[in-house]
Amino acid sequence: MALRVGILGAGHMGTTHATLLARDERVKVTAVADTDAARAEALAPRVGAKAVASLEALLDARIEALFVTTPNTTHTAPVLAALAAGVHVFSEKPMATSLAEARQIREAAARGPALYQVGHNRRFAPAYKAAKARLADGSLRVTSAHIKMNRGELQQPPWVGDRAVTGGFLYESTVHLLDMACWLLGEVAWVQVVGGAHVYREPDDFSMLLGFASGIHAAFTSCAHSTWLFPFERVELFGAHAALVTEEMERVQFAPGLGKPVQTQEFGPLPIPEKWGYAEEDRLFVEAVLTRGTPPVTAEDGYRSVELVEACYRSLERGERVTLPLP
Repeated sequence: MALRVGILGAGHMGTTHATLLARDERVKVTAVADTDAARAEALAPRVGAKAVASLEALLDARIEALFVTTPNTTHTAPVLAALAAGVHVFSEKPMATSLAEARQIREAAARGPALYQVGHNRRFAPAYKAAKARLADGSLRVTSAHIKMNRGELQQPPWVGDRAVTGGFLYESTVHLLDMACWLLGEVAWVQVVGGAHVYREPDDFSMLLGFASGIHAAFTSCAHSTWLFPFERVELFGAHAALVTEEMERVQFAPGLGKPVQTQEFGPLPIPEKWGYAEEDRLFVEAVLTRGTPPVTAEDGYRSVELVEACYRSLERGERVTLPLP
């Protein structure tokens, strides 16, 4: 019997996940809901599902798993409702846009029995997996890092510049590589942030210094109005006369030492769902549900990324270093 899945939110990410799930023979996309009925009605027949009017209707359709792909600030209520109903949940990032709501979801996920996974897709992108592998096998022992996560503008789509929808710029884009920093380098112990609102009505330009429990430090910059000049995201990891550099999810370059040839891995030709990690995160979520395994990105992982964003905003507002975990 195929896993019955519902999609809440028929925008870009809802369409991405629904399309991938419809190709998985272990899954039946049963129903799609969106506040814009026309969008749900357009997506549903493409994936062999029916369009319904609400979350309640999705749950009434006897779904076993729910994909929450609504705007950032609207994740908490449907996630809690689904978990309370015993429905497994895949939620797009961020887990929530406040520490209080993230705690609610973490606690609900811990109670079970339904599984919960956060959509931090970069963890499954081949470029970042290649970087992780270099660290895991000892090819590079990191001493410091430079990380960049920019956005070209906060104009398209129109809601991306509305903090009431996104929770703030750091939650919309930058949270991706804040999570990646933790995934690659470990627990963050403190942050020191400067920045300001230069183009938009919210803080849109950040310079962040991250101190890790391991002793590694990283300089992290994030600008919301940088144009889409390639690469808009980049990770540079430095060791003893060695370095690893990613350019978006297109390629990874590794310099293993002085006088040694640079090794390059190219991922540009891959289709977007594979290159950006969407295909693998969906596959592994389905696998975790069917086997009652552990989701590859847990509620604790999602909570830590929210906590780190909140720490960055607090440091910016207070003009001082903020230590983690937050009280």
